[in-house]
Amino acid sequence: MSQPHFAEPTTAYWQKFESEDQATSAPWKYGYPATLPDSRIFILPIRQLASNPAEAVASLIINQASISVHDELGSMLADVLRDLEPEVIIGLPTLGLTLAKVVAQKLGKDRYVPLGYSQKFWNTDRLSTEVSSITSPSCLKKLYLDPNQLSLVRGKRAIIIDDAISSGKTLQASWNFLESEEVGAQILVAGVVMRQGDRWKALLDEKRVRWVYQCPLLRAVEGGWDIRE
Repeated sequence: MSQPHFAEPTTAYWQKFESEDQATSAPWKYGYPATLPDSRIFILPIRQLASNPAEAVASLIINQASISVHDELGSMLADVLRDLEPEVIIGLPTLGLTLAKVVAQKLGKDRYVPLGYSQKFWNTDRLSTEVSSITSPSCLKKLYLDPNQLSLVRGKRAIIIDDAISSGKTLQASWNFLESEEVGAQILVAGVVMRQGDRWKALLDEKRVRWVYQCPLLRAVEGGWDIRE
């Protein structure tokens, strides 16, 4: 399949929620209708995988969403996590950082701890780990905890926040790093807005992740896209 299969620009996506009567059935041409906890519909653009154009995922780029959609998704995520009563919220770069701020605010926190990919001169390799993701599978990045914020997480009951989980590689590496002897946090769960398929279960127990909505992996069919088994 050399030509794009039902692909279109994503400019108009992620800007609003739809009523539940906007849900549609497969095959989906350009957008997948994800169901939110309140039964509203969030239509997400379908993106072909570069590694296999006959397969696709429904995509969320949270920093391209409208402010109202971003903040409401963050509020929904906070509701999913509220019963755990964490002491600290930890945001993963890049797209988990603004969500972590909303979650922290909704859970009554004055601050959150941001991890980062940028190595400031005061960062150390001891407080870092390597991560990769489905969106940049060939690129290993270093994830840093600012040593000045180590005291905010050591020995604390913490939740990791990211935008989505797909392969689970980023969250597993981050979890292991934060619970390492060098950092010493007690991670309760990882909280994400979007659960993308089930591949991550090979690395993380389902009890370690909470999410707002879920999307299946997709495959090309005549007339659009259907769920990939």
